[in-house]
Order: sequence, then C-alpha cells, then structure tokens
Amino acid sequence: MVRLGLLVNPDAGLGGRLGLKGSDGQAEIARSMGAEDRSGPRMRLMLEHFINITKGERLSIEWFVSEGRMGTHWIPDVLSPIVPIHSSLGETHAYDTNQAIKSMIESDVDLILYAGGDGTTRDIVASLSDNGKPNLPIIGVPTGVKMHSGCFASSPKAAAEVLSAWINQDLLLSSTEVLDLDEDLYRQGKWVVRLYAEAITPASPRWMQGSKMRVEASGEEEVVEGLSDHIRDTLLDEDRMIIWGSGGTLRTIGSNLGFELNTLGIDISKGDRLIASDLNEKEIIQHLETHTGEVTLLLSPMGGQGFLIGRGNLQLSPEVLRMVGVENVLGIVTPAKMLTLRNLRVETGDPQMDEKFSKKKYLKVLQGYRTTRILPVSVD
Repeated sequence: MVRLGLLVNPDAGLGGRLGLKGSDGQAEIARSMGAEDRSGPRMRLMLEHFINITKGERLSIEWFVSEGRMGTHWIPDVLSPIVPIHSSLGETHAYDTNQAIKSMIESDVDLILYAGGDGTTRDIVASLSDNGKPNLPIIGVPTGVKMHSGCFASSPKAAAEVLSAWINQDLLLSSTEVLDLDEDLYRQGKWVVRLYAEAITPASPRWMQGSKMRVEASGEEEVVEGLSDHIRDTLLDEDRMIIWGSGGTLRTIGSNLGFELNTLGIDISKGDRLIASDLNEKEIIQHLETHTGEVTLLLSPMGGQGFLIGRGNLQLSPEVLRMVGVENVLGIVTPAKMLTLRNLRVETGDPQMDEKFSKKKYLKVLQGYRTTRILPVSVD
C-alpha cells in the first residue's frame, strides 16, 4: 500500500494573467479583478491523467488529503480511498499548509504531491523540516506564476508520469534546490532569487523541470548589440507590432533601441515607439484586436529550465498566443544561455495550443546579427 499526501494551494497562480507578478498576498486583489482558479483545476488535470495512464494497473494507494479548497474540492470522484486528515473549507494561509503537512507526516505518508508555486514549496519544505521529515519526497504540480525550484514537474501531465514511474519504482530520488523570488522586490522591478533549502524529489530529466540557473553573460555585449541591430534593421517598422517578453536580455536589447522595457512584464512597441508597458492578458488582447499589420512575439527562454512559455509570462495566455500565431514567435538566445539549452519548453495550459507548438517541432531563435538557428520544441 502506497500512502500519498495531496495538497493544493488554491490561491497559487491567480495573479499571472493579470500581470500581478505573483500571488503572495495578492489573492484577494486578484479575485476582485476577476482571476479564475488555476491551481485546483491543474491538480485535477494531473489526477485525471494519472488515472488514465495507470488504468488496468493494480495500484494500491491511499490518498491523505485536506477536506475542502486545499484538497477534496479538486479530486475526481473515481479516486479512492480518500482519507481526510485536515479541513480547509474557508480562507487558507501558510499556517494551513503547515498543519496539513504535519497531519500527513503523522499519517506516515510516503510522498507528498502538491499544487502551487515556489512560495508553497518553501512552506512545505519548512514544515517537513520542523516536523522531523526533511527527506520526505515531494512532487510539485506547477501552478504558480514563477517556478524556479527543481521539485516541479514540467506540466500537470508530466507530474502524473513522474508519480506513476515513482510508484512503479522506475525512478530514483535525488536532492534538488528550493528557490524563490522575493515578490515584494519583484514588483519593484528587482530580480532577487534566493536558495532557501533542498528537497527530495524523483529524478527525471524528461519530466521534471530542474531548477532555474543564473546564466553568466559577461563578455556578450557585442552579441547583444548585434541582436539589437538585427531587430532594428529587420523588425522595427510602423506596420509591425512587437510584443516584448520578460527578462534581462530583452530589456538590454530594448535599451539599445531606445525603449525602457519592463524587465518582469510584457511590453509592446511599434516602429521606434514603445506604446504600452507592463500589460496584463486583457490589455495585450485589446492591442492585438486593433492592430492590422504583422506581429512578432520576442521571448528569451529561462536559463537552465529552457521554458519559453509557461513560466513568469502567464499574461501570454492561450488566447493571446492564438492571436499572435505560433509562426510569429521568435526566441532570443545568447551564446551563454545556449549552453544550458537542449530544447525550448512550452506549457501554455491549453491542450490545443500545446498541440500547435508540438506539431511545429522546431522554433527559430536569433543568436546574433542575422544569425539564427532552430531548436526543438518540447511540450510535455
């Protein structure tokens, strides 16, 4: 009998499409702005896929869960037996996470499956340590705005694959980093990622995302200048809308072109003018609806993980991506970052949109002045 703990942070990821750059302390604001649940539905998707891929297998599993918004509310009816060990019927906080984890430890679970972001991970790992079980393995279903820690699967379905493989003893356990971005500083435009702890998780390069790496880019000024010149010479015209993704590389390129881009948000330019900055999903859609010319979406993948879409840019929703078109996505990759990439990972949150990227198989990336290559697309 395998004893599994299951936990959902119901507020994780609420601020993503709204451009709030995180959900820590922002849940009430996000919901008042019309944010829809992200964490619970993605946990349900994970469980449905797990049920599907293990159909016919004789698995003996007990699920130890919180009764309410942090657990049973999102569990498919066919999943059983369910053992409620905590109640989360009202508003929830980090204290509830701690109490739920404590109850799971007391129930002698073998592994904890959870849905949330880096903040949720920190709370869980801290609770495991406080309760004398720092080496209890965990698997994260990615539902936050940004996930830098290495204990997350690359998608909800990937989490199901990892769980199934671990139960069948096909995966070994390994130590990984628990990282988190200081969201207060993040909202001020400062990127401060800290190492908080280590966690134990199943090792799977195929299905687990790994931790974000800080890429050293010293000595690449000429390359970035070449990238800037290429964009100036080939993309800057009044009939083309450029949607700028987040990240330091794109901010530097923008500065070379006379744009003061938001490092952590989504901006739009036309010709030599920056026309909108730090946009949410609805604002991007409004600009696309009124634009009649060509569109280019510039994105720089996350170092170490390789995510082009699905981490830190949830404003680029499936609807936005459909309006832009897969063929109009252009990656920007410096040589230092290229050393950390095997492929470009995409997780839009929409099966049909994921399928479009999957069928594309390769995406073009710009490496320097008039220097491009193609990289394989990975949609887990």
